Amino acid sequence: MADKRKTNSEKKQKSQAATLKEVIRRLGRYRIFLVFSILFATVSVALTLYIPKLTGHAVDYVIGKGKVNFPGVIQVMIQIGVCTLITALAQWLMNVCNNKMTYQMVQDIRNEAFDKIEQLPLKYIDGHPYGEVVSRVIADVDQFSDGLLMGFTQLFTGIATIIGTFCFMLSVNVSITFVVVLITPVSFFVANFIAKRTFRMFRLQSEIRGEQTGLIDEMIGNQKVVQAFGRGEDATERFDEVNKRLQEASLRATFFSSITNPATRFVNSLVYTGVGITGAFAVVRGAMSVGQLSSFLSYANQYTKPFNEISGVVTEFQNAIACAQRVFTLIDEDPQIPEPENAVHLTDIDGNVKVEDVSFSYLPGQHLIEDFNLEVKPGQRIAIVGPTGCGKTTLINLLMRFYDVNVGSIKVEDIDIREMTRKSLRAGYGMVLQETWLKTGTIRENIAMGRPDATEEEIVEAAKASHIHNYIRRLPKGYDTWITEDGGGLSQGQKQLLCIARVMLCRPPMLILDEATSSIDTRTEIKIQQAFAKLMEGRTTFIVAHRLSTIREADVILVMKDGKIIEQGNHEVLMKKEGFYHHLYESQFSM
Repeated sequence: MADKRKTNSEKKQKSQAATLKEVIRRLGRYRIFLVFSILFATVSVALTLYIPKLTGHAVDYVIGKGKVNFPGVIQVMIQIGVCTLITALAQWLMNVCNNKMTYQMVQDIRNEAFDKIEQLPLKYIDGHPYGEVVSRVIADVDQFSDGLLMGFTQLFTGIATIIGTFCFMLSVNVSITFVVVLITPVSFFVANFIAKRTFRMFRLQSEIRGEQTGLIDEMIGNQKVVQAFGRGEDATERFDEVNKRLQEASLRATFFSSITNPATRFVNSLVYTGVGITGAFAVVRGAMSVGQLSSFLSYANQYTKPFNEISGVVTEFQNAIACAQRVFTLIDEDPQIPEPENAVHLTDIDGNVKVEDVSFSYLPGQHLIEDFNLEVKPGQRIAIVGPTGCGKTTLINLLMRFYDVNVGSIKVEDIDIREMTRKSLRAGYGMVLQETWLKTGTIRENIAMGRPDATEEEIVEAAKASHIHNYIRRLPKGYDTWITEDGGGLSQGQKQLLCIARVMLCRPPMLILDEATSSIDTRTEIKIQQAFAKLMEGRTTFIVAHRLSTIREADVILVMKDGKIIEQGNHEVLMKKEGFYHHLYESQFSM
């Protein structure tokens, strides 16, 4: 058991070390800012440490009552003023370098994470809550940037202060310096001991925060459903439970990190006391002057201060590394299968589609589609029907290559879709789904999404064909009306009509309709079907429908069950067979 715990601990340490190594690697891109930051930190620290020495000289110029070397004091004050101005400038320049370095690095990470999301296979997106992914890209990166900026600002200065102070103390008194050096590292070991145990707690805090973000996103996005089914109290209980776990994790992380500073300050107080007592005896013996003791006490205080700052930096850095680990985990996810170097760019598409011996499942051991075969000729309208879970939408995902087949092949124009570019394949399809998606922008921009160069006349023509033009015309700003992602005041049917207009504008060689008219009234649905029929003359169409009345005119109807085609033919042929399709059709109209 102990060995197992040790192994797990080693894995975590390796993971933390790997994350830190990755941060350093990315930091190398901005090494010029790093070099200048260290340089300005060194200048700032050197001048800051020189000021106590000047102060000691000023103290020594005050010999006694009526015996003050005013010219010497004034000269020292001028020197202190010049050092202060240069120090302020160096610190400002150091902060500029640190900010530039940090936020440029954060920008790169966010861009890389966003690019990786676009490259990830659809199964990753489907298998993770959207809120969790958003939390990694936004909240975790923010936490990482805060910790990184704090580290750059205080770590370089702290290390330079420790080294510089040590050198200045040696120049004043060697014996007392060793007293300081022997006691001070105790605070560092205390801080290090505590910091090692905070990483796990901060990582847990980050994970729960991502879970909380996902829950909030889920509840807000589906608030109507939650309220309609009276699940508000359950949602609140779930949130309270997650929030309580986040509170407990945050309290533990904060508690352990907060005891670092008091512990180090206690050790530092011992150092200051030791220097004061030892220095007082040295002054009495004549081994050093009062001014030198004054400078030494200042150096002792400055020598211990960085240990407090570094301990705080280490604690915050633990949180930053924990957040970075989650982001890098996302970036390191395996992307979708890359396209071959000589991938075919499909241009001339007639609409020939062949599905040969295809088997597919989302999870190993859970069979969905097995030994599926289909041959579609140009211009055919293929309707796909069947009970829920039979594989209708899955087949669409395979045709679009959102998922790759496990066995077999899918060919377009006798070319395996895995041997062509995804962009050219998907450009060959016009896709209208049951779930509509609109982007924030004008209605014109939403319709012209697939063809940004479309003329006004073409956009209006597509809107008229989809029977949404009259509604748009009645809006205060017409096609320039601004809508949000959720469609604003648009009904579900109107949003779907906009999506249909978007496809009609593109006029693709093939069309996929997945319950495309599910949110449209029957009268409009008939008009839409007529518009689609006109649009797809001579073009291949795949129609997934539960309302069988919409697919009576299809050339071929595929009846699927348990991932296999059990019946095939047109409406009249299948009705005469009085099989599964006949049962489905009659059951809809008998209700």
